[in-house]
Amino acid sequence: MRASIEVADIFRAAGPAYRASHAGHLSLHQLKVMSAIEHCRTAVLGGHVEACEDCGHWRVAYNSCRNRHCPRCQGAAARTWLAAREADLLPVGYFHVVFTLPTEIADIALQNKALLYDLLFKAASDTMTTIAADPRHLGARIGITAVLHSWGSAMTHHPHIHMIVPGGGIALDGSRWISSRPAFLLPVRVLGKLFRRLFLTRLAALHEGGRLSFFGGMAHLANRRSFLRHLAPVRKKRWVVYAKPPFAGPEAVLAYLSRYTHRVAISNSRIIGFDGSAVTFRFKDYRRTGIDRQQVMTLAADEFVRRFLLHVLPRGFHRIRHYGLLAGATRKAHLEHARQLLAVAPPVTAVAPDEPDDFRPPCPCCGGRMIVIETFERWCQPRAPPHGAVLTGTITP
Repeated sequence: MRASIEVADIFRAAGPAYRASHAGHLSLHQLKVMSAIEHCRTAVLGGHVEACEDCGHWRVAYNSCRNRHCPRCQGAAARTWLAAREADLLPVGYFHVVFTLPTEIADIALQNKALLYDLLFKAASDTMTTIAADPRHLGARIGITAVLHSWGSAMTHHPHIHMIVPGGGIALDGSRWISSRPAFLLPVRVLGKLFRRLFLTRLAALHEGGRLSFFGGMAHLANRRSFLRHLAPVRKKRWVVYAKPPFAGPEAVLAYLSRYTHRVAISNSRIIGFDGSAVTFRFKDYRRTGIDRQQVMTLAADEFVRRFLLHVLPRGFHRIRHYGLLAGATRKAHLEHARQLLAVAPPVTAVAPDEPDDFRPPCPCCGGRMIVIETFERWCQPRAPPHGAVLTGTITP
């Protein structure tokens, strides 16, 4: 069922004025994201008309934009991705580990998204694999699925990495599977210190190589001395690495991943109201506990759009990445080896019944088969039913 108010509704109402007032300050990619969300499942993208072979019920279905920033298009993308990941799960406990950047670094990342988000992935994954391989800790090669989120619950800029990690790994000589302790994977303080050192060392190298950009109120950081002065406090600060207890089982891992892998800055279900000039939505205040954690915030429509666009990823940037045993072309071989060491059978791949490429949900009235009776191109509308035809219909946005 369609949410009462959606991000697309806000963009359609407030987007034109926002684009006009910020002309020259929005990237082409941001403009394309706005356009995709505004036009998703409307006649602008075209669609088709389906009719029931039995009762004559018909419905109009408009095409989706399939943009990865669109709240409406992420459900199907998540289901497809999760189906492919199900075969990768091992019969062990899984841990959730979070790496977060300090505010001083997040400000730099906002102006250098591609470089610093990539550095965040690399520093976090190198930290995990290095400490896990250390014989003083686990002494094994581990697998990691990492997902980038750039937002806090109130859509502020808060870049952090969520990792799902099996509770153990393959010994460095490949001879056995080494399990972690039941409720403990790796020491978070040790992870935080190495993460801080790796990230700051590589960040300084990027600055020395002239690869970072600074503008507006941060233009002074282009100067090396000012840059080092800006980083001085974070060299002494504790960098937050958080590890949750392991999940209850593979099903819980998949359920968790479905909530994180294809999430966008705000879901349509969190939006409570929009009066044309202000947006009201729910968010979590993590400084509170219990029922007080759930809060309500109202933002001017202009500010809501601005915050949403903060989280538009660079074109072609991969926000889900795999490391260690789960990396690249060697993933399948590593997983087979891990299952041999764990003495478990490979997963049975269910053979799905053949279904046509144009499969559609059955008729909501009688359960009959729906067939396409008309397609229409972008910016077009379907033709009206023939005069006198006995048809009942709906429009499915």
